[in-house]
Amino acid sequence: MDNITSFPIYTLMEPRDSKLYRHIYFTCFLVLYIMILLVNTWVSVVIVLEKALHEPMYIFLCNLCVNDIYGAAGFYPKFLHDLMMNSFVISSYMCAFQTFVIYSSILCDCTTVTVMAYDRYVAICQPLDYHTKLNKFTCSILISFCWILPFVYLLIVLVLSNRLKLCKYHINKLYCDNWSMVKLSCESTIINNVYGLIVMSFYSCLVGFIFLSYIKLIIACKASLECRKKFWQTCVPHLFTVMNYVVALVFDAMYSRYGSSNVSEYLQNFLALEMLIVPPLVNPVVYGLKLQEVRKRLLKSFINIRKQ
Repeated sequence: MDNITSFPIYTLMEPRDSKLYRHIYFTCFLVLYIMILLVNTWVSVVIVLEKALHEPMYIFLCNLCVNDIYGAAGFYPKFLHDLMMNSFVISSYMCAFQTFVIYSSILCDCTTVTVMAYDRYVAICQPLDYHTKLNKFTCSILISFCWILPFVYLLIVLVLSNRLKLCKYHINKLYCDNWSMVKLSCESTIINNVYGLIVMSFYSCLVGFIFLSYIKLIIACKASLECRKKFWQTCVPHLFTVMNYVVALVFDAMYSRYGSSNVSEYLQNFLALEMLIVPPLVNPVVYGLKLQEVRKRLLKSFINIRKQ
């Protein structure tokens, strides 16, 4: 315990051959970041400007896109800076801030897709009560729930992690996350583990709620052709989004908790980056292509831009 030192600076994993392929890496991730910003901003702006899209389903989709922009800002600017400067280091307070932004965004996505599942359940199974149950006030409460819960969880997590004394300073990942910081401690991390398990259990229940609602939706859709049509039009992209996030979170958990030096570095980086690349890039594209009203408005806005 006498050798324990507090390190104000962390070192991050340096991508293999980053010096040799620095400009290639930088270009690829810059293009990814620009695409994420463009597609999510485009969908969000169209939903905000088109009054016909001021419905709960599209408002929640807008919230999902805004959150993806927020989450991407926690990783891409810092990583692009590291690639250009070839300096993969980060201060302890910026590491905590990056952890907060990235993981609050991920958890906000989870709560948002849960709310979207509830929206589809009411719309298809209880259509007469839809505007009563999902009025402006209810939507405001649900959106607040999507943001406040992850923020509170991450604040508590970081407070618990900040109390630990460190004896290491290298994070074997391209960005900061709470579990990687906890593993640097020489102290007991039982409280952190228990709290983490409680939160993981809660979000597992949310995922269970989503799949339960879809089971009920599938059963309800068997009785009506109109319900089946509505299910395929509005629920399939949402189901794809849910599966996307479940896979991404499982990959991240596998990497953070069970990662091994024997695992290929390329596989490690894929597991770490999958949830920062695929969901924010694919979700707005899927919704934009699948949801008829969104697709029509997106095409209309694109045509107007070309005319100008």
